[in-house]
Amino acid sequence: MGKGARLSEKWFNRALWLVAFVFAWFLLGLGSAVIHDLPHVEHTYSIEDFVDHATIDPLRAQLEALQPQHRETSDKLDQAQLTLNTRRNDYQSTRRTFENWLATRDVTQQNQQDDELVKRTAALDQLKALERDAEKAVEALSKTQLDQNQSESKVRDQVKALEDTAYQQLYDANQKQATRVFLYRLLLALPLLALAAWLFAKKRKTPYWPFVWGFIIFALITFFVELVPYLPDYGGYVRYLVGIIMTVLGGKYAISALQKYLEKQRLAEAQPQLVRREELNYDTALTLLNKGVCPGCERGIDLKDARNDFCQHCGIGLHNKCSSCGTRKSAFSKFCQGCGASANLSQANN
Repeated sequence: MGKGARLSEKWFNRALWLVAFVFAWFLLGLGSAVIHDLPHVEHTYSIEDFVDHATIDPLRAQLEALQPQHRETSDKLDQAQLTLNTRRNDYQSTRRTFENWLATRDVTQQNQQDDELVKRTAALDQLKALERDAEKAVEALSKTQLDQNQSESKVRDQVKALEDTAYQQLYDANQKQATRVFLYRLLLALPLLALAAWLFAKKRKTPYWPFVWGFIIFALITFFVELVPYLPDYGGYVRYLVGIIMTVLGGKYAISALQKYLEKQRLAEAQPQLVRREELNYDTALTLLNKGVCPGCERGIDLKDARNDFCQHCGIGLHNKCSSCGTRKSAFSKFCQGCGASANLSQANN
């Protein structure tokens, strides 16, 4: 807002901008609630929706039945291994005792101990037989455990193959669902964006501009925050293509707007100064002058130089003299700052 604007007008405009943002905030709350509820219209898929239950359920039941058998066999194998270690230790201990006894017998040459030799040998053979029985038990249980592991592995492979197929179907279904949800969002966001564009073009300068800008802010945030992030990717092709299309359309609009602006400025600069000055908004002209910009052609000018009474670019009068007191003043001022007389625009510099 330029220096020519009234103080109350500045605060009213600030308050109206606050109204615009508050209006946009409430619209965003409502829009977000609606958009975030859109996925609820679709069923939430899981892998169980796609597996062949007629085939996989018996396999899963078989796996559940194999689990306690596997644990039972493992426990029995641990017990058998413990028994084998005990009997092996007993045999080794008895064998060392027997070898020591034999060494003593050879030294003393007590052949009358043949009966003791037979007895000790028989006891040692019995311990070896017990050790071998324990080894057979361990071997049998190990084979049982191996068979169970192989059976379980085979069933797990079958279950995994069925689940892999179901996971692929689940992924495809989720992709299609995401596309449908995005289309729901698109059907909601595009009309809002189109309405925002129409309001920007036709209604942004009406007395109800705070609501217009509030709706425009709401539509833009809805489009870029609630829609664009959910754009299906498909390897990046869709996003890049949409980006290219939006860039081309935006660039085309910008080029067209620039050409229209330049043509409008060219026609305006061809008109007489008085006509051009009368068509300029008072506040807009003061705002541009305060920024060191010519209100007629919007090019930069040096207003601090007292010799610059006319724009060197378009020729519009920037300063003139008061017809009452001769004070140099802005050609756009309504009253003289020297004497307070009303500016006679009809006698302004041409």
